[in-house]
Amino acid sequence: MEAKFPDCRKCSSGVLIPLSDYGRDGAPITYKAWVCTNPTCGFNVRIDNGEISLGRAIGPSSK
Repeated sequence: MEAKFPDCRKCSSGVLIPLSDYGRDGAPITYKAWVCTNPTCGFNVRIDNGEISLGRAIGPSSK
């Protein structure tokens, strides 16, 4: 079965793909963020400490 991801509502040319991460204790956090595949768009939605943030700057982690 092929996964169908939602279209980006900001640019309408990219697709939102899910990203996962690990919590402080190593527990997996599935779908922590959704990012647009269009590099010029940069739209993203994240969950950090239970709060939703939109459009935060994307860049390399300092960790």
